[in-house]
Amino acid sequence: MSGHSKWNNIKRKKEATDAVKAKIFTKIGREITVCVKEGGPDPSSNAKLRDLIAKAKSNNVPNDNIDRVIKKAAGEGDKNNYETIVYEGYGPNGVAVIVECLTDNKNRTAADVRHYFDKYGGNLGTPGCVSFLFREKGILVLENTGLDEDQVLEDCFELDADDMTADDEEVIEVSCAPAALSGLREGLTEKGYHVLSAEVMQLPATYTTLEEEESIKKMHLLLEHLEDNDDVQNVYHNWNMPEED
Repeated sequence: MSGHSKWNNIKRKKEATDAVKAKIFTKIGREITVCVKEGGPDPSSNAKLRDLIAKAKSNNVPNDNIDRVIKKAAGEGDKNNYETIVYEGYGPNGVAVIVECLTDNKNRTAADVRHYFDKYGGNLGTPGCVSFLFREKGILVLENTGLDEDQVLEDCFELDADDMTADDEEVIEVSCAPAALSGLREGLTEKGYHVLSAEVMQLPATYTTLEEEESIKKMHLLLEHLEDNDDVQNVYHNWNMPEED
């Protein structure tokens, strides 16, 4: 999810076209493949796999698709070897951008990412050039169906959450340390809450506002092309995006 945690960003993904949904399925499938190869195919002993299965289901990935990816990754016949690569750079007017990738061809991915930055008014930087502007947090989104916020707060803090916001009538956002996210999701689910999403994200400490129409257009195009690339898993930035109606 791009930028900081805002429900309209998540909602846009939920309402995505079939073509975009297919790309989401592909990206989650890659994450599951790497996770199974690293930690095994049993979600009861692989907490990260449990989180990814929950993520896949929240994005409406069919159970058959999830099972197929897990079985393929666990079998000796799967020759896909994905490498995690993180790129950092600047968009128009110095907007900080982090691009997380899973790729089986780092030369192709590096060329694509560099091309997008160059074409849309940015520049690819060196590792660490913008990551100091972000902090890693677990972000969980609950469906707000007339929930008692005081009770939600109590339940969340009991499960090691560190903050909660209910600025949106539709959802309640809860943050925690990345290591606490899996337990928080499982604990709230057991308590009967409907968890819409639960992901570890890079949250910016400060935001950059774009005033010029040309810069705004280029920033939108940069993000669209990055997110459309199959090798790109997540894009984070500190652009203070205007709200969409």
